[in-house]
Amino acid sequence: MRRLFQFLAAIGIVVVLIVGVVVGINRYVAQRLNPDPETIATASLRGLREQNRLSAFAAQYVAVVMSKQTRLGLSTQKTLIMPGMVRYEVDLAKLRQRDVHWDASTHTLSVLLPPLETDQPQIDLARLREYGDGGLLAVFTDAGKRLDAVNRAAGQKELQRQAHQPTMITLARDATRRAIERSFTLPLAAAGIEAKISVRFADEAQTTDQPWDISRSVNEVLANQQ
Repeated sequence: MRRLFQFLAAIGIVVVLIVGVVVGINRYVAQRLNPDPETIATASLRGLREQNRLSAFAAQYVAVVMSKQTRLGLSTQKTLIMPGMVRYEVDLAKLRQRDVHWDASTHTLSVLLPPLETDQPQIDLARLREYGDGGLLAVFTDAGKRLDAVNRAAGQKELQRQAHQPTMITLARDATRRAIERSFTLPLAAAGIEAKISVRFADEAQTTDQPWDISRSVNEVLANQQ
């Protein structure tokens, strides 16, 4: 009788182990066949952060500046035409898990991006043009070199000014927004999940149709799962 009890107990343990394995396999398969949107979003977020910086938009500008110097009744002036390209970037390393929110009721993934940045203008040296009226002041002094330095600094500043025009910032934000949307939409679509991706910049005015802070962040979801 004792051996029978031990035998039945052993069978029970085996059954429990088998059930546990089956449950684990079913859970694994379910996650593979029915992936969780938060899990996919987290994987996409990690992929973005590994890129460090994203540049989805660049534009060409031309700065035209002129400077003049007068000494002892003599004067000289120079004009500089400086073409340059400015890239618009987002530092993806600053993205945090709390910047991504999933709203299951509306199937909306909201992403809050760091502010848009511009790099230093890349000057097209082949198209750089300088014009000056010469004069005795340029011949006998270093006025010419001083004017060159002043013009180049002013040209850099002018290129940055043009790059920060509201229209260009809007175009750059829209291009970056589309790139980020694709980064989240494609993995979700591959898993058969239909979702609306809402992307906003941290320094951008919040509109009333964007559902912020109404759902759990990806970080909170993962913490609960653990």
